[in-house]
Amino acid sequence: MEKHEYDVVVVGKGNAALCAALAAKEQGAKVALLEAASEDEHGGNSRFAGGVMRFAYASLEDLRRVTDISDEEAVNSDFGTNTREEFLDVLYRLTSYRTDPDLSEILVNSSLDAMAWLRSKGARFILNHGRQSGMVNGKRKYFGNMPIEVNGGGAGLVQYLDAAVRKAGIEVFYDARATSLIYDDERVSGVRAQLKGKPAEFRAKSVVLACGGFEANPEMRTRYLGPGWELAKVRGSRFNVGDGLRMALDIGAAPCGNWSGCHATGWDRYAPEFGDVNVGDQFQKHSYIFGLLINSEGKRFVDEGWDFHSFTYAKYGGEVLKQPGQFAWQVFDAKVTKLLRSEYRIKFMTKVSANTLEELATKLEGVDGRQFLKTVREFNAAVRKDVKFNPNIKDGRCTVGLDVNKSNWANTIEEPPFEAYQVGCGVSFTFGGVRIEPDSGQVIDSDMNPIPGPYAAGELVGGIFYFNYPGGSGLMSGAVFGRIAGTGAASGRNA
Repeated sequence: MEKHEYDVVVVGKGNAALCAALAAKEQGAKVALLEAASEDEHGGNSRFAGGVMRFAYASLEDLRRVTDISDEEAVNSDFGTNTREEFLDVLYRLTSYRTDPDLSEILVNSSLDAMAWLRSKGARFILNHGRQSGMVNGKRKYFGNMPIEVNGGGAGLVQYLDAAVRKAGIEVFYDARATSLIYDDERVSGVRAQLKGKPAEFRAKSVVLACGGFEANPEMRTRYLGPGWELAKVRGSRFNVGDGLRMALDIGAAPCGNWSGCHATGWDRYAPEFGDVNVGDQFQKHSYIFGLLINSEGKRFVDEGWDFHSFTYAKYGGEVLKQPGQFAWQVFDAKVTKLLRSEYRIKFMTKVSANTLEELATKLEGVDGRQFLKTVREFNAAVRKDVKFNPNIKDGRCTVGLDVNKSNWANTIEEPPFEAYQVGCGVSFTFGGVRIEPDSGQVIDSDMNPIPGPYAAGELVGGIFYFNYPGGSGLMSGAVFGRIAGTGAASGRNA
């Protein structure tokens, strides 16, 4: 058996794992990364992320810690704020006040420093003009409290951090799937793996598990998320099959968080089974806030305008999966098609168009056309036309008197040509994880005692997200807790 020895072994090679490895190296540790994927497919779910990052900021000076902003850009922009209080408020609101208070405080309070640290490692950030902003009263206004994104998206972030790992001299093993922790009932002292199909041992004083959740494992999705979830598509990596969680639970780690919950979005119905790195996140369809979501019965089933998509998209994919046939159509008329995001203009998508609603009804595959027309007529009659439509704010243009009202951005569907896009459910990541010591990332057992040796970061950390998710928080959580776990693991090697 091939054997290796390090101070810290990090399992995974996405954002959280790369941050953990870099943080451990900063402490002087000899570090190795184990990546189940090949070099061509490395990067975990991070490589498929859009690249927007949510962090706490209160001023222009805070933003300038993260990226260069010219005086002209500063004068002509309304960046708003995402203060510590605002970030915590939205995190608590979207998780129904279940988020762990200690973990969420650390996530929010450490987020700006983590962004500056990422920048120091070579990550490049830019203003988020493409998807999170619009011109309001002559200024560019950033909505959703996220004015900054990674240049190149999630794939760009992985590329920047990968370059930093190479520069730091951290060794990376590809085609190295960890299979079990080396554990003597007292402490973890390494990892067993299949390295290019052959058994190998990686001895270490500390191990960081940062290899994702179980979103790419249909058996585990069905077991924990519930019946029907095996039918969802996987937005990201095919390698996140729950290995890290299984290994941690096998040695007595305490499960924690929303094991029946996940980040799930509207995803093209006929997208491939797993994410495609050449398409990235473009199979998503997030402009539903300006249109209607219609199920096979020809009915609406959610409030499309409850909030900006950043605060609903991670939940509404699961609502689509609950519908008969596990699909829905997003319907728009000519008044708003110019507002649709870039993913509505890619080559690979399921789209129909028509010059009349009656013609459109015949093209909506699997939909009760008669009920669809009735739904649209009733919706049109219920729109508050006296309230001005404004796509850049929660405008209060709503419907009145419907079983499912629309709270904002309610426009009548009556101006041709009409467009409709068919979506299913795409799973991004699962919310259930293991319990950790918030300040060190050390894994805790079911008796609430820290287990010597293992640490966790990224999707493996349970207790942060429940039911829903504020956009941009996943990459941020991976960076914050990856950095914490890497530092903790390097310190723990001396224990």
